[in-house]
Amino acid sequence: VQLVESGGGLVQAGGSLRLSCAAPGSRFSIDSMGWYRQAPGKQREFVANTGTRTNYADSVKGRFAISRDNTKNAVYLQMNSLKPEDTAVYYCYVRTNTVISGPFSPNRDYWGQGTQVTVSS
Repeated sequence: VQLVESGGGLVQAGGSLRLSCAAPGSRFSIDSMGWYRQAPGKQREFVANTGTRTNYADSVKGRFAISRDNTKNAVYLQMNSLKPEDTAVYYCYVRTNTVISGPFSPNRDYWGQGTQVTVSS
């Protein structure tokens, strides 16, 4: 079972991209939902999440904005003022709480397949 991601691509420095992540056909409540990223040769790192609170990595504060659509079990990442160091594969995740319908299980972490974001200088 995976989340479905979209929205990555190639953009010049200073540009914007919007990532989307959804769990179609499912209804559940969450503990948190958000984004991590992994650049070549580096460990996966936290970017942003939302649940009872919204949190951002220091490196993206003021440039990225996370939002959620509870009716679609979807989370979005609006990325502005992109820098070459933002280049990475971006992964969304969800930590489920209660599950009403669909293939997800409660109290578990699920990940998307990853979407490539490349920022050219």
